[in-house]
Amino acid sequence: MATPAVTLGIDLGTTSVKAALLEAAPGDPSGFVVLASCVRATRAEAEAQSAAAAPQAREQDVSRIIQALNECVAALPQQELRKVCSIGVSGQMHGVMFWKTNQGCEWTEGRAAPVFQPRAVSHLVTWQDGRCSRAFLASLPQPESHLSMATGFGCATIFWLLKNSPEFLKSYDAAGTIHDYVVAMLCGLPRPLMSDQNAASWGYFNTQSQTWNMEILRASGFPVRLLPDVTQPASVAGRTSHAWLEIPKGTQVGVALGDLQASVYSCMAQRTDAGLEVEESTVYSRMIQAAAQQTDTCLTITPTVLGERHLPDQLASVTRISSSDLSLGHVTRALCRGIVQNLHSMLPSQQLQEWGVERVVSSGSALSRNEVLKQEVQRAFPFPVSFGQDVDAAVGAALVMFQRNLKQEEP
Repeated sequence: MATPAVTLGIDLGTTSVKAALLEAAPGDPSGFVVLASCVRATRAEAEAQSAAAAPQAREQDVSRIIQALNECVAALPQQELRKVCSIGVSGQMHGVMFWKTNQGCEWTEGRAAPVFQPRAVSHLVTWQDGRCSRAFLASLPQPESHLSMATGFGCATIFWLLKNSPEFLKSYDAAGTIHDYVVAMLCGLPRPLMSDQNAASWGYFNTQSQTWNMEILRASGFPVRLLPDVTQPASVAGRTSHAWLEIPKGTQVGVALGDLQASVYSCMAQRTDAGLEVEESTVYSRMIQAAAQQTDTCLTITPTVLGERHLPDQLASVTRISSSDLSLGHVTRALCRGIVQNLHSMLPSQQLQEWGVERVVSSGSALSRNEVLKQEVQRAFPFPVSFGQDVDAAVGAALVMFQRNLKQEEP
């Protein structure tokens, strides 16, 4: 009897790394079961490598992220890792890091469980980075894209570095998201490869022609040599060039996906489902307990401290303040309600109904760990609501490769 094939899914998030192992469900080749999963906090926040970027900069130490990744995968059952035939990867979108091709990592050869460590890499500048002011963004050329530029976008960050730290860019010949980097290192790619999902999140990418805005970028002096090659999601990026922990050398690796798309994909059982993603946030258990007891409040909190990319001037506010609504329960309940109402304003129930949506499927650790947010989602959306787990993006990344392999096996 053939050994059951296992698919590994990895998600490199803003605060944690997640991994999940999938296998075909017994008696249902198109279905799957999660054999095991793991989550590791990265604790990777780091000081900006360019002094001019502080204090708005948001950077992470790539070595700490990869350490968490190696620990996360190593914690999965060894006997299942030996069966892995394909790897799917997703991660936090918009961000950018740089490395030297052929020098981006070092493999620890000769060990029972080989791993890779970053070498000749920059920090990761995350999607939360605020170094690009509105005035700076306004000075950039208009992109040919469905997305306007925003701070934290990869191309905007590169433009900023070109103006403020040009020597920094000369030290590297490759760029990508953190998950593009991991795929490139696992496969030993000579050039970074990026899915169109992540390319669109960088800006200056036309999703209709599937090309970077090369003429616009070249005319502005942008270092186009750093741009990754772009391919479709679910494409195979390559095969592992080394054994990794217990995973065999030669294992198929998919091009890296965006974490939002992977999260939605993991829980969209029907085409009439809508995906709802909430970013991770630090919510203390005492706050949640107090808010759970406080079922309603008149306090109103608009939580957009950083604005929204489509409404950058919409900043945070607190209104309808009274002495009776200042308890921990009132404030936390109002904050959770404000987060959900902000999401609802971007995808109103009426619009979802017009599109034929019949169910809301939510994902993300903030929802999986916060009962009050769950209650507010159910209050805001007049649909049945299904809540996912904390490893949804990792499961989604694995599921893309799992289903791709199923299609290849069809007669």
